[in-house]
Amino acid sequence: MKKTFLTSVFLTLGLLAGCSTPSLIVLNDGREIQTLDTPDYDAKSGFYEFEQLDGKRQRLNKDQVRTIQEL
Repeated sequence: MKKTFLTSVFLTLGLLAGCSTPSLIVLNDGREIQTLDTPDYDAKSGFYEFEQLDGKRQRLNKDQVRTIQEL
């Protein structure tokens, strides 16, 4: 029973840790924005959406983004 519980705990922690990948967004004007997760692209609106380091959600137009790199 204890072994099963510990295995479940480690699997859950592993999945949670794997879900967020910090990224660096470099804008066309040279500014850099660090994110807590990989930005999601919404093709319908043409915007990237991501969570900033302070926990706030942010949206950027794809035309402003030069590169997105995982950290």
